[in-house]
Amino acid sequence: MPVDDLLVNAANRMDKSVETIHSEFNTVRTGRASTGLLDRIQVEYYGQRTPLQQLATISTPEPRLLTVQPFDPSSFKAVEKAIMESDLGLTPSNDGRVIRLPIPQLTEERRKELVKLVRHMAEEGRVAVRNVRRDLNHHLKELSSSSEIGDDDERRAEEKAQRLTDEHIKIIDELLKVKEAEIMEV
Repeated sequence: MPVDDLLVNAANRMDKSVETIHSEFNTVRTGRASTGLLDRIQVEYYGQRTPLQQLATISTPEPRLLTVQPFDPSSFKAVEKAIMESDLGLTPSNDGRVIRLPIPQLTEERRKELVKLVRHMAEEGRVAVRNVRRDLNHHLKELSSSSEIGDDDERRAEEKAQRLTDEHIKIIDELLKVKEAEIMEV
């Protein structure tokens, strides 16, 4: 039945939206060191933009320290430059083998800016989930108008779509609540 396929497809797309928001939240800096902070960093390496995780081992030996150990010693300068140019506001120090990134305490003002940022990300996620529902409802209306499904089937499928949407938005709201608490934690 095409309705079940549409619902499964919509659920998968909504799941992807939630996963995307979760990974975006991981790139937002909190007071603690997290290897996810460096996920967005791209390094110019032999003329190619390469994700930092593919060029180095990233670890958190202490709660407020990240270490980056490039596999290729010749890439040290490029890795340092990419970190300096990122929007993270971190200052690398290097001893020739390891790049250390101390994570400074966040100011109250910066915490509030970050909370606004994650709220905006969460809203984008909610909009993406609602767009999936809108597309699904549009397909259901097409099926109904071409008499492939009945009005009752359409209504039931729309109710399922609404439940799916509510569940996924609730997950995004919970992720947001956890991330806001993490950011505001001193």
